[in-house]
Amino acid sequence: MKKRIVVSVMLITALCLTACGAGGDKKSATERDVINQVSLLQGLTLGDYNGSVTAAQLKEKGDIGIGTFNALNGELIMLDGVIYRAAYDGSVEKVADTETIPFSNVTFFDADHTMKLNNISNVNALKEELNKKVKELGSNNFYMIKVEGTFDKMQVRSELPQSQPYKPLAEVLKTDQTVFDYDNVKGTIVGFYCPNYMDRLNAVGWHFHFISEDKTKGGHILECSFNSAEASFDVSNGFAMTLPNNEMFNNFDLTVDQSNDIKKVETGEEK
Repeated sequence: MKKRIVVSVMLITALCLTACGAGGDKKSATERDVINQVSLLQGLTLGDYNGSVTAAQLKEKGDIGIGTFNALNGELIMLDGVIYRAAYDGSVEKVADTETIPFSNVTFFDADHTMKLNNISNVNALKEELNKKVKELGSNNFYMIKVEGTFDKMQVRSELPQSQPYKPLAEVLKTDQTVFDYDNVKGTIVGFYCPNYMDRLNAVGWHFHFISEDKTKGGHILECSFNSAEASFDVSNGFAMTLPNNEMFNNFDLTVDQSNDIKKVETGEEK
């Protein structure tokens, strides 16, 4: 009987150690509810396309998000822990862990809320519906969302990789932007909401990137429409930022009002 009891205790102890070890490297709830930002959008719009963190480092800070790559080489979409590049030629590829990134927003996705979206005629209608949920949940939080469905129309953009000396982003998009239109494409919108008080660090409101289910199409969303889809919201009440350390960024005058350029960059429209 004593031998049987000892064996049972040892087995329980081993199972506990295994369970603790398996979960020991998981992020806590506090660590997961943080938006991790690389650089300022205002630095990117002024022309700092120098990668400052690697894809491997970015994956330590989140499993979903948006951004761009060194030399502005395509649009970044992170989904389910995988980082994709939507390139200027319309192709999509997984990037190597050594790829570097000058700007991004990522977090660890935990669906806190969901909502149905119906009869969305354009991207502004999408923002209006999402803003209703934001108002309900709290406009001063950060949100990362996934909108999954089949999209009647999806218009996305990317851009040609740049060479130094870098031009401001609004200038790049006048000549080096590439636009792609897709019909009846199934996939996921990855969206990020930045509250209004962050206007000197990022573009406030919504910023959307898209990737198709088959991972062959994607980019920064300019327009979209769809009949129905489901949006999942991850609410974040934490924010952390990693600033680049290079001569270009360190010499920028970041007090300059860039709101007009940021609107052109985000939507293609003048303020």
